[in-house]
Amino acid sequence: MADVDAVLESAGLKNEKVREYVRHWAEITSPANIEVVSVADDDRLIEEALDANEIEPAGEGLYYSRSYYKDTARSEERTIVATNNESDKGVYNNWHPAGEMKAKLTGLMRGASAGKTMYVIPYLMAAPGSPLEKYAAGVQLTDNRSVVLHMNRMARVHVDYLNNLEDQDSFVRAVHVTGDLENLGQGTPEDKRYFVTVADERTILHFGSSYGGNALLGKIAHGLRQAAYDGWASRGFLAEQFMLLGITDKRTGKRYHIAGGFPSASGKTNLAMTLPPDALGDRYHVEFYGDDITWLWVGEDGRLYGMNPEFGVFGVAKDTNEGTNPTAIESIAPGTKAIFTNVAYNEKTRAVWWEGRTKNPPADLDGWLDWKGNRITDRDAAQAGDPWAHPNSRFTTTLANVPNVAADYGDPRGVPIDGIIFGGRTRDREPLIRAITDLAEGVYDGLTLGAEATFAAEGVHGQLRYDPMSMRPFMSYPEGKYAAHWLAIIGQCAEPPIFAHVNWFQRDAEDGHFLWPGYRDNLRALLWLMRLHEGEVTGVPTPVGILPAKDELNLDGLAIDAGDLDKLLTIDTARWRQEMGFRESHLAQFDGLPEEIWAAHRRVAAALEE
Repeated sequence: MADVDAVLESAGLKNEKVREYVRHWAEITSPANIEVVSVADDDRLIEEALDANEIEPAGEGLYYSRSYYKDTARSEERTIVATNNESDKGVYNNWHPAGEMKAKLTGLMRGASAGKTMYVIPYLMAAPGSPLEKYAAGVQLTDNRSVVLHMNRMARVHVDYLNNLEDQDSFVRAVHVTGDLENLGQGTPEDKRYFVTVADERTILHFGSSYGGNALLGKIAHGLRQAAYDGWASRGFLAEQFMLLGITDKRTGKRYHIAGGFPSASGKTNLAMTLPPDALGDRYHVEFYGDDITWLWVGEDGRLYGMNPEFGVFGVAKDTNEGTNPTAIESIAPGTKAIFTNVAYNEKTRAVWWEGRTKNPPADLDGWLDWKGNRITDRDAAQAGDPWAHPNSRFTTTLANVPNVAADYGDPRGVPIDGIIFGGRTRDREPLIRAITDLAEGVYDGLTLGAEATFAAEGVHGQLRYDPMSMRPFMSYPEGKYAAHWLAIIGQCAEPPIFAHVNWFQRDAEDGHFLWPGYRDNLRALLWLMRLHEGEVTGVPTPVGILPAKDELNLDGLAIDAGDLDKLLTIDTARWRQEMGFRESHLAQFDGLPEEIWAAHRRVAAALEE
C-alpha cells in the first residue's frame, strides 16, 4: 500500500483529523491504493469505469450500471442506529449498542478491501456558509468506483470543504466496504450485511452493498439518520425526508415555499419536480429545490427556513415519462452525465428503458438485456411478463440538470417555508387537501401519516401502514422525543408555516377510477393552501381540518366530474371514526409522546363524534 500521508499530502488534504481517520481505516481494510477524489476527477473516473466494464455508455454523456441481483434496494432490516445510550432506542430505529456494532463492523471490514483502491471522498451536505454547515461536512471512504461517481452527483465533493472547517474534528466519519456480494448470505440467517450509523459518535459504517441507499453514505445515512440525531442533540434543526419546491405568482410577485413528506409510492418526486398545468402556466412558475431531504431551522427573523442538503437527484425510474414527470426526463437527457442503474439496456444501440417509460416495451427486441443482464429474446413463455427493469431502478443526476431548478437552490441562507404538507396514498377517508392551523395537530397529523396497505401485506384491507413524517426507515432517536423536538423547533417560529394533508389517490368506490387527475394539477391544491395561509379564502371547517370550498379551487382548464369533486372535498365521518382507533394504537407504541399530541388526538376524535 502506498504511503498514506504522502498520498494525502499530494492531494492537498491538510486536515490532520481527516488524515488520522484515513490512516486508521486504511490499516483495517488493507487497500492496495488510496486516492483522494473531487468532482474534478469525474471525467477520468468515468473513463476508468468504462475501461473496467463497471459502467456502460448509454448514449452521449449518459451511463448505465448494473448491481448484483441481490443488491438492488435499501435493506431496512439490516439498517441499524447505534449509540452508547440505550435510552436512544425507539420503535423504528433498530437500536444496538455502539460498542457491539463497531466491533462487528471492524471485524467484517478487516482486510476486506485488499487489492482494491480506497477512495477518499471529502464532501459537504450543504451550501458553504450555511447556518448548518458544521453538521454537513463528511468524509466517505469506499472501495467502489461507482460509488464515487454517484457521490460526485449527489454531494459537493472537494478537499477544501474539510480543510476549511472551523473545527477540524467536526466531520462525519463514513466508511463503506462493498464486500464479496455473491457470498454475503443476503436474506438468510447468515446475512453478513450491516448498515450502521453510530449516531452519537457521528460515525457511519456500512458493509455489504454497492446499492445507492446503502452505499452513498452522504445521502440517507448522513443526510437523514445522522443529521436528524444531530438536529435533536443540538436542539437546533430538523432533518426530514421531505421534498421542497417553490411557487411564484407572476402576477403579484409573491413567492412561496412548501416542504413535505410522503411515504414510498405516494408521489413525492413527481410533486417536487412538477410544472404548472398548461392553463395556469402564464401566471405561476414552479421551482425545484429537492425531492428527498430537507433540513429545517428557525432563522433570526423568526421564520422557518429550509434547504436541500443534497446536490443531486437519485430518482426512481419506474413510471417516469414525459407525461408523469417531464422535468425528470429533461434532467437525464444526453450530455447530462446521468447514471442509470438496474434499468433495461440495449447493448447494441446503448438505449435504456424501464416500465412506464413508454406504454409498451420496445417492439424490436434485438440487443435488449433486462436488469439482470439476461437477453429478453432468451425468455421463455413463463418469463414473458417479467419486468425488464427492476422496480427500484434509478437515475442519478445533478440538481443543475433539472430544468426548473431554483436559481437560489444553493443559497446558504435557505428559503423561508410557508407550508408543510404530508401526503399518503389512500383510496378513501383522505380528501384532496385539508389544512391544519394548530401546531400540535399538524405534528400529530405527521406522526399518523400513512399509506394504504394491501390485504395481502397487512391482513386488514385499507388499513394504513403508518410512516411518521415519512421518516419510519430513517428514525435515529425515539419517537416521543422526535415529536417533542418538532413541537420545540416549529414552536419557536414567530411566523409558523401552515400544515396540510394531501391525497392525490382517492378512487371511486364503484369503478375504481381516480377522482383527481394528479400530476401537474396537484399544484391547484397547493395554490389554495397558500391563499388560505394569506387569508384570501376561508375554506370549510371540518373535524380533521379545513377543506377548500369548491369555488376556492382554481379549476381553470380542468374538466372534472362534479360528483368526483364533491367526493374529493368531503369527509367520510364514519370512516374517520374507524381510523381514529388505528391511530390511537399506533401512537401508543411510542414512549414519552408529548401530552400536546395526545390532546390533539382527543380533540379530533371528539369533533368527529359531534
